Amino acid sequence: MLKITVVEETRQRRLRVEGRLTAPWTAELTSACRNARKDLRDRKLIVDLRDLTAISPEGEDVLQQMMSEHIKLLCGVYMKEVVRQLVRKTRGNPPDPANE
Repeated sequence: MLKITVVEETRQRRLRVEGRLTAPWTAELTSACRNARKDLRDRKLIVDLRDLTAISPEGEDVLQQMMSEHIKLLCGVYMKEVVRQLVRKTRGNPPDPANE
């Protein structure tokens, strides 16, 4: 299950994502992100992943796409490591064994 809440603020629009980012909900997040990018009026779009509890390979693909579109991801400890690994994968750098 995945819950996405849109939080409207003066300087940003935030998508708060809660639950599991797995198929078929990856498409829901992609659609929510696409809709949230409309009519930002100089505000930033931030995707808040701090309450995400699980992520599938399809979910990782969605996050990689967001990063390539320069969408800011707000992460907790778990998601910060997932995003760090995605950045390494995107750049083609192998994981650093010293950090594993």
